[in-house]
Amino acid sequence: MTINRRSLIGASAASAALLSVSSASAQGNNATTGNTRFKRIAVEEAFLTSELLAAQRAYLASNPKDEPGFTQFWGTMMNSMGVFGMLQEFLGIGGLGISRAMDLADGRIAAMDKDGIDVQVLSITSPGVQIYDAKQGSDLAQSTNEQLAAAVRAHPDRFAGLATIAPQDPNGAAQELDRAVRQLGLKGALINSHTKGEFLDEKKFWVIFDKAQELDVPVYIHPRVPAPNMVEPFQKYFGLEAATFGFPIDASLHALRLILSGVFDDYPNLKIVLGHMGEGIPFWLPRIDKKIELFQGIKAPERKLLKKPSQYFHDNFYISTSGMNYEAPIMLAHKVMGPDKMLFAVDYPFEESAEPIQVMDAVPLSDADKTKIYQTNAERVFKL
Repeated sequence: MTINRRSLIGASAASAALLSVSSASAQGNNATTGNTRFKRIAVEEAFLTSELLAAQRAYLASNPKDEPGFTQFWGTMMNSMGVFGMLQEFLGIGGLGISRAMDLADGRIAAMDKDGIDVQVLSITSPGVQIYDAKQGSDLAQSTNEQLAAAVRAHPDRFAGLATIAPQDPNGAAQELDRAVRQLGLKGALINSHTKGEFLDEKKFWVIFDKAQELDVPVYIHPRVPAPNMVEPFQKYFGLEAATFGFPIDASLHALRLILSGVFDDYPNLKIVLGHMGEGIPFWLPRIDKKIELFQGIKAPERKLLKKPSQYFHDNFYISTSGMNYEAPIMLAHKVMGPDKMLFAVDYPFEESAEPIQVMDAVPLSDADKTKIYQTNAERVFKL
């Protein structure tokens, strides 16, 4: 069986030419485009620990019924002989060398140097620790954060990190976020969307947002396979539940639930980051406003919002370019959100760096706006 590695792990179908570009964007740090030298900060760059990989394999072996999306998609990926061979190469297990996902040192930095990435903001890959019970998830989060912080200390000019937390224990998650930021020097948290089918708009989770606002750090909402009660229609066609379509549906639903819950009225300075060009929401904002007004006129909501949904999105959200290496959505996002709310990301190692850099360098935006997207917005949002 022939395995297309890049399509299996959600990377875009870039040509070989794009993977071997020799333009200025791939010739080292602070590469020059026109008269501007860009410092490139990539803000959604994944890593995985050997401890988490072992936990995932053990969890899959138990055939959990409460995680049908994880079980079918990742189980198929990991248990197929051909795909598992690809994963061995990708993860560096089975004696096949250093993993791209697990490598938080020389190999990753060499790849960054080759492509012109100055800094990666590292975060745990989906589904993180949210598939386990509260105790195991919390323990894994703590050890993951300590390993990440050690990598950042070793390479402070190349890496920053977002904390892993376990929403299964909301109070514990808030405490771990506090520890990760104050003691370990991490720059916020990444949460892989729903936790056992529950979304963060439920009030029991708001202690996490209270802590994030107190610390003045962002929460990155990263997608995962849709929740158990919505994943089945996606599963007829393998991969539809993942980066093809399920991921953006999951994350955009999560963001809209947050907006409609009123959490941003209680926490007006809360910062949320969405990847993949805002998971499609910028395209829908006018229609969302119009239809929410209509439907709330028919049935009054439990809580009346102080603003239109689109205004919360503009005020409280930032979007990254991860995985959306196309001029049209970049330009749409720029028009809708403005250059101050956009962040550059690659989604390494699931995507290669050359294509997003080449596309971003070439889009018809000013060098000043590209500098914001590549560098200064990330420095401000993550306090780099």
